[in-house]
Amino acid sequence: MTKSDLIEQLTGKMNLTRKKVESVVNACFDTMFQALVNGDRIEIRGFGSWYVKGYKSYVGRNPKTGAAVTVPEKKLPFFKVGKELKKRIDDGGNAPIRG
Repeated sequence: MTKSDLIEQLTGKMNLTRKKVESVVNACFDTMFQALVNGDRIEIRGFGSWYVKGYKSYVGRNPKTGAAVTVPEKKLPFFKVGKELKKRIDDGGNAPIRG
């Protein structure tokens, strides 16, 4: 599913215009993005959580030449699936929605 697919499906389920749904989806994603940039963790109960993990700089090797290469420090986002989502996927989407 792409972002456009999500917007189309939400437009079909809600009594809103495509433009309004698109602005809500964009605002949601922008807010989540900014939270991760700020180092915050995002948790949606029953769905999963996103967090940023930092890696220190290290010296690696170029596999072709064998030369030492300094790899700069970096931050990467990770997603950890929630138990309820795991169960619903495993049950083929037949598990009841909590809440």
